[in-house]
Amino acid sequence: MSDLDQTDRKILKILQGNARITNKELSSQLGLSPPPTLERVKKLENAGYIKGYVALLDPEKIDLGAVMMVSVTLHQHSQESIEEFHNAVASLEEVMECYHVTGEDDFLLKVVCKDIKEYETFVRTKLAKLNSLGKIKSSVVLSTVKMQREYPINGV
Repeated sequence: MSDLDQTDRKILKILQGNARITNKELSSQLGLSPPPTLERVKKLENAGYIKGYVALLDPEKIDLGAVMMVSVTLHQHSQESIEEFHNAVASLEEVMECYHVTGEDDFLLKVVCKDIKEYETFVRTKLAKLNSLGKIKSSVVLSTVKMQREYPINGV
């Protein structure tokens, strides 16, 4: 972030809050004209600061109201087992997020399903069939206290 000036940081902050903002509105908030604003946004995209733009959906409205946090331990910790698990999890659409973590478990997954019954089917027919899998511990999310999508931008 040290190579970003105050204006670039402000662009990142604004776009995180409203990715649908027009270039004209963005340039107005920045106090710049539209062409240099667009140039700065393109520069941030090309440099990888902005990875994409998405619509945030309500999971309950699309029948994915059951959320589970799943701790996974592998049988062994060889590079081959870890890569096999990475590749397998990447293909499971129910897995929204996968983190390789330290501690007692090896991975933490965020899994979404319609309901607990569907989650049970997911575990039995997909997750438990992974060769590298050792142990699974599931926690059902009762409610979401905080879900922040915006990263803090220092200096803005």
